[in-house]
Amino acid sequence: MRYLNFKSEYNRKPVIQITTEDKGVFAGSDAIIQKLKSVKDGLLVFETYPGIDLNRLKRDVMDHLKPSLIVNIEDFSKSEEAIDLMIERNLTNDRVFGLFSHHTIEDFYEVERLTSVKEMIETCPGLVVVYGFGSSLIPGGTRIHVSLTRWEIQLRYRKGLSNFKKHNPNEDILRKYKRGYFVEWRVANRIKDTFYPTAHFVIDYNLLDQPKMITMENFHLVLQKMTQRPFRMVPYFDPGVWGGQWMKEVMHLDKNEKNFAWSFDGVPEENSIMVSFGQTIIELPAQDLVQFRPRQLMGERVHGRFGKNFPIRFDFLDTVGGGNLSLQVHPLTEYIQDQFGMTYTQDESYYLMYAEDDGVVYLGFKEGIDSKAFEEDLLKAEAGGFTFPAEKYVNILPAKKHDHFLIPAGTIHCSGKNTVVLEISACNYIFTFKLWDWDRVGLDGRPRPVHLAHGFKNLQYDRDTTYVNKELYNAIIPVSDTEEITGLHEREFLETRRYFINDTVDIKTHGSVNMANLVEGKKAMIESVDGSFEPYEIHYAETFIVPATIDTYRVRCLDDKCILVKAMVR
Repeated sequence: MRYLNFKSEYNRKPVIQITTEDKGVFAGSDAIIQKLKSVKDGLLVFETYPGIDLNRLKRDVMDHLKPSLIVNIEDFSKSEEAIDLMIERNLTNDRVFGLFSHHTIEDFYEVERLTSVKEMIETCPGLVVVYGFGSSLIPGGTRIHVSLTRWEIQLRYRKGLSNFKKHNPNEDILRKYKRGYFVEWRVANRIKDTFYPTAHFVIDYNLLDQPKMITMENFHLVLQKMTQRPFRMVPYFDPGVWGGQWMKEVMHLDKNEKNFAWSFDGVPEENSIMVSFGQTIIELPAQDLVQFRPRQLMGERVHGRFGKNFPIRFDFLDTVGGGNLSLQVHPLTEYIQDQFGMTYTQDESYYLMYAEDDGVVYLGFKEGIDSKAFEEDLLKAEAGGFTFPAEKYVNILPAKKHDHFLIPAGTIHCSGKNTVVLEISACNYIFTFKLWDWDRVGLDGRPRPVHLAHGFKNLQYDRDTTYVNKELYNAIIPVSDTEEITGLHEREFLETRRYFINDTVDIKTHGSVNMANLVEGKKAMIESVDGSFEPYEIHYAETFIVPATIDTYRVRCLDDKCILVKAMVR
């Protein structure tokens, strides 16, 4: 079946050219080895992001440097048992939710053992190489950071990668991810904060057979260029128990796969950016832009409120030919602050990219429902042998293309089958309380986790049919012939605007980073009104970012008609 009346030009590998030259770029192990051999320093320190294949790094690069001493710093860490005990409170017993770690890398090592390493290094007469997660604890030397993107780490978890100092190759993927998300990645980013100002090189080690190294001067050039122009991140796609078929056509995905449920191309902490120096393409975590250029990327007002947390998320949820999403609710602000230490919650909305005739959205409670009976039925369903009657309690609203459903935290909701939702939300990732999952198990064959205790404490029963129709369904405010505000709700800090473009429209960023998607039209051109950046072509369904350094940008439609939806912080 075809879902578009034109051939999609969606680009799954967007690359931003930084320079036409490859000066300061070393592509492949041989080039990296030759460059490091030329460094006149008796110490090379390879600080590695958790998930790096240390054996390959040692075999393909470090052994060829012929060092007198090579030290895997991880051999000198605390024991697995000691680390487990130290981070026990952060991990909790839940499969999904934890508490953010405030540990630093020093907490994972014994002072006495590090002292012995430093003494070995100081007394060694030749070249010394130190590598591993925590190598930055060794001072001095030529300092190299070995980088890895979050999606690649997740793929390696699925293939058997263990967490740092944890032998858990076959552990539940959700628990591996949780350990990375709540602990390891927090510690690793704190390392980058202190390591990068004194570092000399960054290695992109996402492709084991094609490592690439750039100088720190080039790394900072990437940050400068990317925060002065529109850009896209590299999307990734994943199947799910409710996944659909629409994205296969639109995003040119493998038609032999059973389905694709998610598309993430608007989540800097998980997505990556691809940049080119001459013919060499470097892939870096998009979070580097947030971490090292937050003011330029997000704007003073947004940085002042969110710090180094990027607050906007765009992703696609495809249920065409699939099933309903899980019935769910997001935590209220005070609940997520108290229980999880987060400063803001996941308010969100569903923008309909596509819907078949039977497409629906579940949103809010029906008038006058018995909340006690509702909760009792969910508990019975969780215990098994009882199918929860969602239609008895929850509004089921017909959904059509370009509808916009607003979902402030505390509102029961889910997208139904045969829809494609552009989910526009506050970006705090995993804090979703599933209530009912339609008697399904996950792709791993395990029951998908539900969190009724959390959910019951956040559900707002006054978000009923009247409330939904008045405040959450197509709450559109016209601004001009070409612009309208489509949300979000007054409880939510994001504002979304929709632009109808026959020729060109000038759009102001209002001092906030803008995230936008071309929701109708084959393609459009993003142009500078003052010549400060080169025109940037985007295509149907592509999400892009406009940094706050740009005051106004022009969108030129390259089709008969284009519709653009953007989000910004109010």
